Amino acid sequence: MSSRGRSTSSRLGELASGMRIGRFVSVGAVGAVVDTATVVALTAGLGVYRGSAKLAGAELAIVLMFLLNENWTFADEADGGRRSVLWRFAKSNAVRAGGVLVATVVFVHVSGLDVRLPVGGEELWLVVANGVGIASGTLVNYVAESLFTWRIAATAE
Repeated sequence: MSSRGRSTSSRLGELASGMRIGRFVSVGAVGAVVDTATVVALTAGLGVYRGSAKLAGAELAIVLMFLLNENWTFADEADGGRRSVLWRFAKSNAVRAGGVLVATVVFVHVSGLDVRLPVGGEELWLVVANGVGIASGTLVNYVAESLFTWRIAATAE
């Protein structure tokens, strides 16, 4: 059911929905795996600058997460059917820019720390640093996606 016609407290309750947050975080975990695998492949495998690799990994993950969120997390909202899926995709990319910026800045700073994490002969500090960045952007992404892309707390028009 769309958020239209619900009271303000009900709409805000939807924003804080444990079920929706759980789905969003689950989709985010899938995106994090894609993002991290891309970062590692581009930096370790191809020698790409870590900031550029992070942005490429983030965009690839955003496309996948949009599709999963559109069809699962926010399937009942879909902006009340008023806008096309391409419009929501464009909006999703735009509103996630803040979360990607946070994640990228945190990743670059954390990955630049003089920390070593060798596991089985592989250096895993990039994986940890990327996870910290992703976690930092998650709250920004959830609120922005909920409010602007799928408008779960939108007022009735």
